[in-house]
Amino acid sequence: MQLRVGYIGLGLMGKSMAHNILKAGFPLTVHNRSRQAVLELVQEGAMESFSPRDVAEASDVVFTNLPDSPDVEMVVLGKDGIIEGCRSGMVFIDNSTIKPETARHIANVLSEKGVAALDAPVSGGDVGAKAGTLAIMVGGPKAAFEQALPIFEAIGKTITYVGESGAGQVAKACNQIMVAAQMTAMGELLILAQKSGVDPRRVVEAIRGGAAQCWSLDVKPQRLFSGERGPGFKAYMMHKDLGIVLDTARTYGVPVPTTALNTQLYEAMLQMGMKDLDNSAVIGVIEHMASVKLLENAS
Repeated sequence: MQLRVGYIGLGLMGKSMAHNILKAGFPLTVHNRSRQAVLELVQEGAMESFSPRDVAEASDVVFTNLPDSPDVEMVVLGKDGIIEGCRSGMVFIDNSTIKPETARHIANVLSEKGVAALDAPVSGGDVGAKAGTLAIMVGGPKAAFEQALPIFEAIGKTITYVGESGAGQVAKACNQIMVAAQMTAMGELLILAQKSGVDPRRVVEAIRGGAAQCWSLDVKPQRLFSGERGPGFKAYMMHKDLGIVLDTARTYGVPVPTTALNTQLYEAMLQMGMKDLDNSAVIGVIEHMASVKLLENAS
């Protein structure tokens, strides 16, 4: 019997992920505060719902994709939340990036209802969400992971079971350490090339074939050179994720000095009015400090 899937949170990435689940043939029920995304998916064959509780009642597996820890707690454990519509044997999967402690708390509460919870944050931005090629890092009961694997395969390319509850969120925190480092380093190298009188496009071409090669350098410079700083992953969400990294590092007594500095650069970005731009647009902070702007459409 085909698993009935529910998806709550149809933002920049969630809508595309829900679309891919629907395209893979799973019966899908969707809910979102903004109804436009719901209506678009209904036109594609999804069923409309008006509360997390209703989604849970109609589903065998319920996904959430929400901005932050308090949002997930409210949708899962609050009034008309998933917990009020769940039943023993269901699986709850959270694609949000939240604190590992929050993921563990939700998993413990749901387990008392017989519901298995998986924390399954993703990486790959809007491009990966649309293409169904996201990296998915999963924590929680192994049996629930195996049950949900066919759905994960509809939205992701690299699907890794990391460990018990909270392990997926720890992996995502580690991921964001590297992503922030790549984005800020990329901004620095592009502006250094620019201000030194060297074509930054040629510099990227030169270094991508060596030890500097990475996803960010493969994907993001082309967008920056074309003047595109709109969000694949919004800067304020990057800033939020780095806050989770710092909180987790404090919890376990781990020094993360480079991440602390990168967090300040994203804080500056927010204060400069760039919170809704792409996380790669942190280059704007470097531009401001260097008093030079990256040339667009450089040859």
